[in-house]
Amino acid sequence: MVENISRTNLSYRGDTDGIEDAIDGASLHTDSKCYDDDGRVKRTGTVWTTCSHIITGVIGSGVLSLAWSIAQMGWIAGPAAMVFFSIITLYTSSFLADCYRCGNSEFGKRNYTFMDAVHNILGGPSVKICGIVQYLNLFGSAIGYNIAAAMSMMEIRKSYCIHSSHGEDSCHISGNPYMIAFGVAQLFFSQIPDFHNTWWLSIVAAAMSFFYSTICLALGISKVAETGTIMGSLTGISIGTVTPAQKVWGVFQGLGNIAFAYSYSFILLEIQDTIKSPPSEGKAMKKAAKLSIAITTTFYLLCGCMGYAAFGDAVPGNLLAGFGVSKAYIIVDMANAAIVVHLFGAYQVYAQPLFAFIEKEAGKKWPKIDKGFKVKIPGLPVYNQNIFMLIWRTIFVIIATLIAMLIPFFNDVLGVIGALGFWPLTVYFPVEMYIIQKRIPKWSSKWIYLQITSIFCLIVSIVAGLGSLVGVWIDLQKYKPFSLKN
Repeated sequence: MVENISRTNLSYRGDTDGIEDAIDGASLHTDSKCYDDDGRVKRTGTVWTTCSHIITGVIGSGVLSLAWSIAQMGWIAGPAAMVFFSIITLYTSSFLADCYRCGNSEFGKRNYTFMDAVHNILGGPSVKICGIVQYLNLFGSAIGYNIAAAMSMMEIRKSYCIHSSHGEDSCHISGNPYMIAFGVAQLFFSQIPDFHNTWWLSIVAAAMSFFYSTICLALGISKVAETGTIMGSLTGISIGTVTPAQKVWGVFQGLGNIAFAYSYSFILLEIQDTIKSPPSEGKAMKKAAKLSIAITTTFYLLCGCMGYAAFGDAVPGNLLAGFGVSKAYIIVDMANAAIVVHLFGAYQVYAQPLFAFIEKEAGKKWPKIDKGFKVKIPGLPVYNQNIFMLIWRTIFVIIATLIAMLIPFFNDVLGVIGALGFWPLTVYFPVEMYIIQKRIPKWSSKWIYLQITSIFCLIVSIVAGLGSLVGVWIDLQKYKPFSLKN
């Protein structure tokens, strides 16, 4: 009953009413230390658990495509693009952190999700537009992670095949069994009830992301040291090697890949909702965002630049694929295994908000949908399984797996997802909500600056999306469905 009261959709009404809502919620549990001011079980998240969630969401399969993205643009524009996206992401993350509570940053009504914030602060058609874009992006990320995990598993299998046959077998590996295997594993992980219960998976995944990113970096350094040459050029792949049109589309697609590598803002409020207070959730989130983005950007620059230095314009779309038949194949296999483990966690970080939204909406329409049954596993506590959750999440995983098998184009899919979500979710909505939260006057210097930044990012997203869609179209011309081979 308390939870239902605290989650009633109230429109944004400003500081005073926000404080009154919090006081009303807090008064229901004044004699208990087990609940927060909204009547929910007390949150336990810290800056460090928040960092692990963010790093899990940010450092993912996108790191493998960064060297290829730099190759499209060269030594100047490539790293500059990464720094640009990191600054924009950090800037807008701080805006979103201020939107967790309506009005007052310590006592205002909580926005549990990105969609809640858009509903309570912006309202109107923005809610539907945001919902469509956000959940398409989350769904697309699940597809992309399935593709990336399958490719890493294929590389492990191919490496074993080549070295066990002493190079005599060409070892063409089908990707379908690995995509299905990843999907089957996600059927089980997807039954984790909610975001709060995935903290352990996020910590493991974050550790794996550091592990394989470090291996990518070390392999790049070792190859440069071995050859004694820093490959690449100031302008990237030269015209002649590719046509002028291919050069343009390649640059645009590279921007989409980098945008994907930094697309996490739309799950930030869900992550922030796990943080305990005091201090205020906003302060903790800003600190975690600064730390996490600094760490990830450093890794991105090092991995992307060293990968490009190692292979030059010939760098593969998946950096680790370039090291697959080297003497260090065991280390490469370990890195690919770490990627698979990381993507198990990253898949859930992106899927859980979508699961929660569908189940929340279904609960509104069909109140009796929460029926379930008890699952008894020897050595573990009794688990209450919701029937609707079991069916709906299973269908989601199956559909995502089938689509991944239909269009298994790693770089192209990442570019499309990155371009689709970057401007609306990372820039536009955070900026517009921040303007209302802080009551920034229209046509003031700060308002104009924010709008110019938003328009520029929109242009970047449009060209990145066009480049990635062209890449998908080109790949579809020479690909048969369900026939991915390495």
